[in-house]
Amino acid sequence: MEAIFDTTLGPFIGLTLCLFGLCSFLAGQGIAEGWRPAWMAALAGFGVAIFDRFLHWGLFSGHLWSLQGYVLDGLILAAYALLGHRLTLVAKMVRQYPWLYEQAGPFGWRAKAPE
Repeated sequence: MEAIFDTTLGPFIGLTLCLFGLCSFLAGQGIAEGWRPAWMAALAGFGVAIFDRFLHWGLFSGHLWSLQGYVLDGLILAAYALLGHRLTLVAKMVRQYPWLYEQAGPFGWRAKAPE
């Protein structure tokens, strides 16, 4: 497992999935609140991964310059950011334009049928 995550499983779950996953999710929400595109949320996830790698190195003796660890963390955190972005965007569209759209599941909206 250490070869894949670059640290043991505990710090990976605690830091990457819980702490920085929440940070990435909130970054995605903030980007969606400003009506910015989804690629910016993915980029924010990779930005948060830099700090994740730093704490893995500083606290748990992980490798600071591990490309494999950074890419893995970046992909996971970008997914969290994209999830936060999409959920917020759907909620905003339905809340802001209730006469046009209705929610179609947690990840989408559809045009309301004419009454």
